[in-house]
Amino acid sequence: MKPIFNSFDSQYKFPIGACRENSHIHFKTFIDKNLYCRNVFLIILNDNFNIIKQYSLFWCGDLENNIETWECDFTPLDIGILYYYFKLHTDNGIKFVIRDSCGTGKIIESIDYSQPYFWQQTVYKKDFSTPNWIKGGVMYQIFPDRFFSSGKEKNNVPEDRIIKKDWYSSPAPIPDVNGTIKNNDYYGGDLDGITLKLDYLKSLGVTCIYLNPIFEAHSNHRYNTADYNSVDPLLGSNKDFFKLCKKAKSIGIKVILDGVFSHTGSDSIYFNKENRYSNFGAYNTVKSPYYNWYKFSSWPNRYSAWWNFETLPEVDENNDDYCKFICGENGIIKKWLKLGASGWRLDVADELPDEFISKIRNCSKSYDEESFIIGEVWEDASNKESYSVKRKYLLGNELDSVMNYPFRSAIIDFINEGNGFFVMDKILKIVEHYPKPVLDCLMNSLGTHDTERILNVILNKSYPNAGIFTNKENNYVNILNKLFIAITIQYTLPGVPCVYYGDECGLLGGKDPFCRATYPWGKENNDILNFYKELGKLRANLNVLSTGNFIPYHIDNHFISYLRSLDNKSILCIFNMHNEEYNIKLPVNFKKNKTLLGTAKINNTSVALPPYNFAIIKN
Repeated sequence: MKPIFNSFDSQYKFPIGACRENSHIHFKTFIDKNLYCRNVFLIILNDNFNIIKQYSLFWCGDLENNIETWECDFTPLDIGILYYYFKLHTDNGIKFVIRDSCGTGKIIESIDYSQPYFWQQTVYKKDFSTPNWIKGGVMYQIFPDRFFSSGKEKNNVPEDRIIKKDWYSSPAPIPDVNGTIKNNDYYGGDLDGITLKLDYLKSLGVTCIYLNPIFEAHSNHRYNTADYNSVDPLLGSNKDFFKLCKKAKSIGIKVILDGVFSHTGSDSIYFNKENRYSNFGAYNTVKSPYYNWYKFSSWPNRYSAWWNFETLPEVDENNDDYCKFICGENGIIKKWLKLGASGWRLDVADELPDEFISKIRNCSKSYDEESFIIGEVWEDASNKESYSVKRKYLLGNELDSVMNYPFRSAIIDFINEGNGFFVMDKILKIVEHYPKPVLDCLMNSLGTHDTERILNVILNKSYPNAGIFTNKENNYVNILNKLFIAITIQYTLPGVPCVYYGDECGLLGGKDPFCRATYPWGKENNDILNFYKELGKLRANLNVLSTGNFIPYHIDNHFISYLRSLDNKSILCIFNMHNEEYNIKLPVNFKKNKTLLGTAKINNTSVALPPYNFAIIKN
């Protein structure tokens, strides 16, 4: 029996997913004749779930199995978020068709607007495009202090920093034994160290490095910027950054920077609460050129601070002087692009006004149209609301894309719980809601500096100290299989996989600070490392993973599969979390096939997948 509607089947809706403004969408429903339907309506709602349009569908004929079809066209004229459902007038009263699991429709008797289950229709700017260089590649996230040290002597390093002598020692707990949060233990990783390891990154298939903050700051995480104009002295110099970008670009790797623009450090040139700097900051005098950057309720000790951390005073992003400092012709955005950066990751994008993000975009794109602007958003960024404002991140005037935590959540749910329908629905909502230009360059991470390491999640252990996952671990092979399933999903979903440094070699670590341990050079788990290298080669050789369509295939409890298709070429990705072998039929165009990765038993019409296993099959 055909579903009444399926937003992921082009028979029902074309085009699938988000659409450009002023483009046509065709809707088709398949209705059981036993419903005795007299009229069918497409109901369009705005982002507050108020009805704004009602379109009558035309009866278009009968099919086999007692099914009739009703169709209509809809052309959204303005960018924004819309929602829709269907209303049926039948001999048995009015009925409604709302979104069920994985985009299919289900019939209900009444609508509850307080718990809406409507389909979302994202309408984005007609000429919206995103950089092509990022698509199909592999990102690599580096916490600079913890990746590799060149051993180069540094100048002007503040004396209040603790430099650890043992590279392999564990990060200091937060807070310390006295309940104080200092974040002042450093290992000496630097920009020259990254330059020395570029060939290693190339062997992983890396095409883009994302650096956690590198600007001068007085904590090891550097999210409390002290000077936007200078590289932190422990990491090197501005010249070292230029050299890194130049060398990286020569081998096909670009570098993007972490832009922390919603707040500065209190211990900074701009605020100077700790009087580290000789100039006058906003805390020192109301005559400071930086005074109007900040939000004082009673100068100097009462001011807005990010999440009430007094060491992170918030800035007013709408202040003309601050905005010019960041986005002006001679501002911070362009300065670092000129020094070799290829884009920005915007920290806590939720804290930045839409207008400010738009100015960052315009500034960056005016220097280089192919610069990449990505935002930190933990939820579905298409319908995100922050501070009672519906955000417009993905409509074409702000971000190119976002960090994709919803995919991370879906992958973890699958390897830990195995509910294929629930997991696929999570994936499909993002695929359905995000514009295609955004979808193709999503930053898909399994771990970041803000989360525990993926192996810790699989092992369900906190591991207060960092370590390496080795074959001495109980159930080593089973854990490895789960990890390989998670990584393979990460590498084959729409978007770009982002490897958090050390994940590729089996590094363990719980939440901050233990997820920020040093890379274990010489102690790598080669089973895991070689698998990452294999997947890197696969992405480099498969165009379908750059901009190919995502098509759900067979879904079951503990099993998911999907196709990635582009220009009549397809791969089938199948994942089995059952404790026994699982069989499915092959798509009709896969009679001639080749297994690219994983283990599968294949004949002309079906494929059998062993328990806790995966396969990528090419037609």
